Amino acid sequence: MAGEGALLLAAGFVLLLVAGAPLAVVLGATGTFVILVEKLGIMSVPTNVYAGIAKYPLLALPVFILAGMVFERAGVALRIVRFMSALVGSRRGAQGVVAILVCMLLGGISGSGPADAAAVAMVMIPAMAKQGYPREFSASLIAAAGSTAILIPPSIAFIVYSVLLPQASVPALFAAGVIPGILAGLSLLLPVLYFALKHGWGEAETGDRVGVWQSFREAVWGLAAPVIILGGLRSGFFTPTEAAVVAAIYGFFVGIVIYRSLDLRAIYRVLVESAEISAIVMIIIALAAVFAHAGNTVGAFDAFARGLLGVTGNEALMLILVMVLILIAGMFLDGVSIFLVFLPILIPIMNQFRWDPVWFGVLLTMNIAIGQFTPPLAVNLMVTSKIAGVSMEATVRWVVWMVAAMLVALALVALFPPLALWLPGVMGFQ
Repeated sequence: MAGEGALLLAAGFVLLLVAGAPLAVVLGATGTFVILVEKLGIMSVPTNVYAGIAKYPLLALPVFILAGMVFERAGVALRIVRFMSALVGSRRGAQGVVAILVCMLLGGISGSGPADAAAVAMVMIPAMAKQGYPREFSASLIAAAGSTAILIPPSIAFIVYSVLLPQASVPALFAAGVIPGILAGLSLLLPVLYFALKHGWGEAETGDRVGVWQSFREAVWGLAAPVIILGGLRSGFFTPTEAAVVAAIYGFFVGIVIYRSLDLRAIYRVLVESAEISAIVMIIIALAAVFAHAGNTVGAFDAFARGLLGVTGNEALMLILVMVLILIAGMFLDGVSIFLVFLPILIPIMNQFRWDPVWFGVLLTMNIAIGQFTPPLAVNLMVTSKIAGVSMEATVRWVVWMVAAMLVALALVALFPPLALWLPGVMGFQ
């Protein structure tokens, strides 16, 4: 009976997904159908919908989304670009380096790859075009650099991972993502500098450069946001959920009082759009709980996990297999959806090989980050390609280099777990 239920769950999920149904519908409809067929009790559906989102760490998710959107609309990206441009200078490849650094800094505010990529692309792509960078290259680079947002805290993906795997706390995951996030960003310097030197990009002067100190004074309010978030978490002054509230209030203060870039109409749009995004994420999480209940009850996830374990008993090969699986999934789904769909299958494998849940979460998230800018359905690349006015197909020749660079960073973290686990240990989160 359990075998039939597992097959129904898998078949329903694949059929609806291929048919183009939204992921929330796929998860909810498949889970409910299996519950009905297997007579698991229809009242478990509303119970699991509620239980799926009635978790304290999830309170941070909509507030971090709001905070990221506030900083994006407040003009923080433009001021940080000016500061980084003044700091890096006008040598070859400078604007590419600036784009990477700005994406990494904004990742410490927004926690969302597409939002990070969009904010930087609007400012950097025209500036890079003036200095000879092909728009296809710029779109590829910013899409890749923007993906570090889900590694550098605060990370929406880490919050969801912690909810599904409570032994990996949000503060520990936030701290663990710092060094791998920086490594992922810095790895992109290799293709940028190589192609800039090869093709002579970045020779033109913009003519409107400002001094380092002046640009720093303008950008300091945005630069302080990650420090406030991580500093508050490290000191124990506030929890991750409270950190999200502090970040949102601070963002409104900067946008309304300091930069005066947010009027009532802009504030209303920010509130509405962040609420819409949060609602979409929460609906997916709620209906994924129904899918998870059905899968756990009929033994589907354990069966899938045993199937994967049956492929190989070698730890290194299994890790590679899991990484490839998540990398491919990342090309089609967002990080939150991947965790909701695949973690129930991967947790037994993680337990079998006694992998550290924090380290494992960082590795999965790095794979998801790479998937965010890898065609065919790369969410970050969709955003930057549209802003650059180029087709996604035209970016492929450049994207492969970004993927290769980030895979090197991923391999380093996989081979040397202390790269992810050292900082949480030092900060007392593990």
